[in-house]
Amino acid sequence: MADPSPIDLQKALKGMDYPASKDDLVKRAEDNGADPSVMETLQGLPDRQFDSPADVNKDASN
Repeated sequence: MADPSPIDLQKALKGMDYPASKDDLVKRAEDNGADPSVMETLQGLPDRQFDSPADVNKDASN
């Protein structure tokens, strides 16, 4: 399965308030009906606080 693009990630996180925890990101993506690849990527993020969408994209692309 291909990694989701930064655009796909941000669509899944639409309406997210930052800073946000990994759990907050996963819940928002679930609520927004994210694709399985997006969910898998978010669930694989480190368990920390994210300060911005760019912060999420940086960790998601590693």
